[in-house]
Amino acid sequence: MTEVTAICRFCHATCGLVATLEDGQITKLIGDLANPMYTGYSCIKGRNYHEFHSSPDRVLKPLRRNASGDFERVTSGVALAEIASKTQSILDRYGPRSVAMYGGTFSHFCPAGVMLREAFMDAIGSPMRFSNATIDQPGKPISMALHGKWGAGPQDFAEADVCLLVGANPLVSMWGGIPSFNPARRLHEARKRGLKLIVIDPRRSETARKADLHLQCLPGQDVPLLAAMLRVIIEEGLYDRAFVEAETEGFAQLRETVASFTPERVAAVAGVSADDIVAAARLFARAQRGNATSGTGPSMAPHGVLMDYLVLALNTICGRWVKAGERMPNRGVLFRQFSGVARAEKPRSAAGFGEALRVRGLTDTAAGLPTAALADEILTPGEGQVRALFVIGGNPLLSWPNQEKTRRALESLELLVVIDPMLSATARHAHYVIGPRLGFESPAITFGNEGITVYGLSLGYPEPYAQYQPALIEPPAGSDVLEDWRIFFELGRHMGLPLAFRGQPFDMASPPTTDQLLEAFVAKSRVPLEEIKRHPHGAIFPDPKPLADPKPPDWPHRLQLAATSMMRELTAVAAALPIAAEQIDRDYPWLLVTRREHAVYNSVGQRLPALRKRLSHNPAYVHPEDADALGLLDDMPIEIESRHGRTRARVRLADDIRRGVISLAHGFEDANPAALIDDASSFDALSGLPRMSAIPVRILRAG
Repeated sequence: MTEVTAICRFCHATCGLVATLEDGQITKLIGDLANPMYTGYSCIKGRNYHEFHSSPDRVLKPLRRNASGDFERVTSGVALAEIASKTQSILDRYGPRSVAMYGGTFSHFCPAGVMLREAFMDAIGSPMRFSNATIDQPGKPISMALHGKWGAGPQDFAEADVCLLVGANPLVSMWGGIPSFNPARRLHEARKRGLKLIVIDPRRSETARKADLHLQCLPGQDVPLLAAMLRVIIEEGLYDRAFVEAETEGFAQLRETVASFTPERVAAVAGVSADDIVAAARLFARAQRGNATSGTGPSMAPHGVLMDYLVLALNTICGRWVKAGERMPNRGVLFRQFSGVARAEKPRSAAGFGEALRVRGLTDTAAGLPTAALADEILTPGEGQVRALFVIGGNPLLSWPNQEKTRRALESLELLVVIDPMLSATARHAHYVIGPRLGFESPAITFGNEGITVYGLSLGYPEPYAQYQPALIEPPAGSDVLEDWRIFFELGRHMGLPLAFRGQPFDMASPPTTDQLLEAFVAKSRVPLEEIKRHPHGAIFPDPKPLADPKPPDWPHRLQLAATSMMRELTAVAAALPIAAEQIDRDYPWLLVTRREHAVYNSVGQRLPALRKRLSHNPAYVHPEDADALGLLDDMPIEIESRHGRTRARVRLADDIRRGVISLAHGFEDANPAALIDDASSFDALSGLPRMSAIPVRILRAG
């Protein structure tokens, strides 16, 4: 029995672990006390990640659908040769746009896989690349592009006096506002030193229970609430005048646009008190340092991009950015996250560039191509129709909006290839399923948290940290599984494609090693990968230049407080404000909101025995008084119906949710909000994201 250090790959937090090895298998995982970033922290998911490797449900040999519609096992050589031949046939008949790729949650922790799948799509000339980033919080990178990125980064949570969370629950989701690396400990230490926590959330979530001020609002009213807070801060002169004058444009227009969002008017539609709105605004603005950020729920509600834009505006008028001469928490180790100059960076396009989709007038965005439109791209006939789809580490049938349309789309494809360790709901519709090597069977680096700074403040590592993990175990004996990158490398060889990454061609006659690919991926890192490898527990690599530089005197760019599209949308919200309280659908009077469950990560982990014991199904959380009015009991089966669709669930009584709201997690097969979502009639004009939270529903007894 030996112990080795490891990097958890269950979710984006990539916690440092210690793995116990016995006879070539991992028998135990615990948090690594010697890891300087996580200091022993791990969650229930990570401590059971090794169950994936030995799961009886794991796809250990490629599966091919035969003429009778059943799956049969084939070798990887046979599967890849056939997939290559069928892909080439589709390309020959329909052109490059006919082949699409979707990377899901479980695919982003494998940088070598990202390199080769991008190289493959480059080689065939297809722009049709989609990911979960345009379903889960696309408003963050889009709003950042509209508003502008600050070159020295946000203020450090470790020095913050205040933290405002809009629909974020980082103690469970490991995401948003509080650094996701031992978040409970970091919040506890911050509150001991005096940090004030403000939470806007229709649930009294695990994080909201720690708040100094909790605004338990109605779902979908985050935009009016934030606009009212901006109004209070501006009218009371609580904003950072010097920063606004020196570094921003559009302040006067922002002030004019939020003027009608009085706390009293907003309180009437948001279901909170006007006094609490004012108190939240003052508490946030009067602090010396801190930040605001948002979570998945409000991003999926109507006006998601605008909501994230107002969060940025709130931070900016309060000067929540690192100034010249101040210490930057982390410019990056493997990647350069920030320029290190205290300035608004050169603007980039938010949307309207790149590939134009054939439906709903959507285009490429700062978050990527809108995944919510991919089912229509598959089903809509004509030039450019998608006929083949590669799915890597994702589960479209459970995660894309409009589940029934997604099902029809998947079933209509000429070729559906799913790379997944399990026979997922999506994989059951595939023509080929290929099982990949899993996290502890391949080398890994902690690159992901250095690449997501556009997804909100206080994300990414708060200190300059990095870790490397070699392959710890081999796949089960007799298995035929491949690393993600090797699948696309071999497809390229079969199809005679010259694959390249960042302009550097691969030697197609001699496959690289995963370590060689990692070296190429971080070739420009501040700290060489070889140095990082010398620290098996991970390490903090101090920045030799940690202070932000001043901007040049003639620097022309400023942060934008009044982007045209955002002010137009905010004006429309203001016009509807007086009647918003009367817009409750009397036939569908409850509002369904999304949530995170601690024992799973989206659709991942539901079959692992240790996690299934904690959460065997996807419960629908209902306030006891609402349940009593409907004659519902705890664990009673119900049907949840929207104007678009219906799903079944079982009641779980929860007094932490406000009345009139029902809460359900995404990604489950037994009860899934995707069945309730209308993806075409109501969607964000920039991100393409339909209304995926704050959905009007009614609750019916099952049967």
